[in-house]
Amino acid sequence: MTPDKDPDPFAAPATIGDHEFTSLIGKRARRLLQLAHLFSAELPIPSNLTRPLVGDLLSQSIQLEELLDAYGARNNRRWSRFRSLTATIKLFADVCYELLHIKYSLPSYRLLPIDRDFAATTAQSLELTHEILAMATHGIIIQALRLGLPVPTNAVIEQFAEQLPPGRLARDRATRKVKSASETVTQLATAYLNLAAESDLLNIVEKTDPAEYSACFPDPISEDNLRFLKFRFHSLQSLYDTHVSETEIEDLDAGLPILRGHVSVVYHLLEIATQLVHYYERHLNINTGDSLLRRKPIIAPQTLLNLLMKYAITYAGLYLNQGRSLSYTMLKRYAEVGKVTVPVPCHRGLHVRPATLIAKIVRHYGSDIRMELDDQSYDASLPMDIFRANEKINAKKRRWLILEIGYFPLPAGNLNDRQIQTAIMDVVFKLAEQGKLFLYQQPLRLSNEFDRAGILLENITAEIAHLLATGQIDIKTDLTITFAGDKRVLSDLTLLAKSGYGEDCFGNNIALPKELAYLRR
Repeated sequence: MTPDKDPDPFAAPATIGDHEFTSLIGKRARRLLQLAHLFSAELPIPSNLTRPLVGDLLSQSIQLEELLDAYGARNNRRWSRFRSLTATIKLFADVCYELLHIKYSLPSYRLLPIDRDFAATTAQSLELTHEILAMATHGIIIQALRLGLPVPTNAVIEQFAEQLPPGRLARDRATRKVKSASETVTQLATAYLNLAAESDLLNIVEKTDPAEYSACFPDPISEDNLRFLKFRFHSLQSLYDTHVSETEIEDLDAGLPILRGHVSVVYHLLEIATQLVHYYERHLNINTGDSLLRRKPIIAPQTLLNLLMKYAITYAGLYLNQGRSLSYTMLKRYAEVGKVTVPVPCHRGLHVRPATLIAKIVRHYGSDIRMELDDQSYDASLPMDIFRANEKINAKKRRWLILEIGYFPLPAGNLNDRQIQTAIMDVVFKLAEQGKLFLYQQPLRLSNEFDRAGILLENITAEIAHLLATGQIDIKTDLTITFAGDKRVLSDLTLLAKSGYGEDCFGNNIALPKELAYLRR
């Protein structure tokens, strides 16, 4: 007897008959269509929206969409519109549920005040989402009737009422102890600041005219970018819940629950934003959207973009920045003050690049850090103030240079210009051979005329100072600078110095360690 052959995994699947498929969907879509009829017929006002109703609508649409996709409904002319409406209901039910979550959670978030009415804008966003769901549910009922699907009409709104008595359960569990309050707070606040540095796209709305919203896709706004940020804020929320929730620190530092509220609201707003961008890219964007839905859109592209930009991204950015300010305050409260001494950048001292990186580290933490060089103190958060220290650094280099040149035997007597140039070049190359000078340009361009009546040492010193000022050479010294302030900031400044301030000795950019990744933003 010949054994049965294994099925060919590359063979085309069998085609299901339309009558059989209609019968299957009629049974599986029954609950969704029942809810859709209720939603489109008996929900005239947004105040009737409840989490039990929206949650059930979301659950049923997820299950039905999965079944439709398993049978390839998206690519079938008869069923593609029904599948698209199911996906629309799923997405906006999800958005609606997030909005309801924000609405009911606002009191517990303890958000810092902003100059806009977040609660009122959330209510307006709920109204718009209600209208979209009403249109989508009405549309799927019409489509179901065309497909010959039964539409149950026996659901009643009362069964989805959400009666919420006031108050909260007693908090009577024992609190956990942690080793160090300062360590826990600084870890959380630092993690928030690092994440905030990666979230600059949330501040884009203030810089963009509404007519140009569509130009923000796919850069900087895309589903991928927002989904990444959403994941990171969810991870930060989990970090808080693991290390801070139910600990004694949470009761001792009032800023911690407030910071968690800001992490949570940004996370939920990013959840909404991700869904809206997905819908825009998949269904409404002229370059990537579903042509079928674009012809009969449930929501106009600009209306969706306004909801995305003016609500989800705008408020995520506003509360992100409030959380950043709170993190600065918390870090200052727990700051341990110290000092570190590090080498001056080997390439041209504290020029623009290292000065900018130093200032970015300091501003990232919002701390007061002073840079000290001899008897002078500089504000390390200001690149121009740091750059000002180069005057003193170059003066030190010139004084050191005079001492070094004094060790070389110099020719005596009256010298012509060519002989003076030869003497200068001889000193420069000897210093370079000893590793005391860096040559950035060859051949060196020297002056054409010298003071023949002057002292040769002065001519050489002045010419090397000219080469230094014009960037043709640099002097290698063991000069150091000192930073004073918060030890956490000093740790990053020390790491920056060990990494050459992002440059090698010839000014070429080099990679910074991953701990300083926020500097690349």
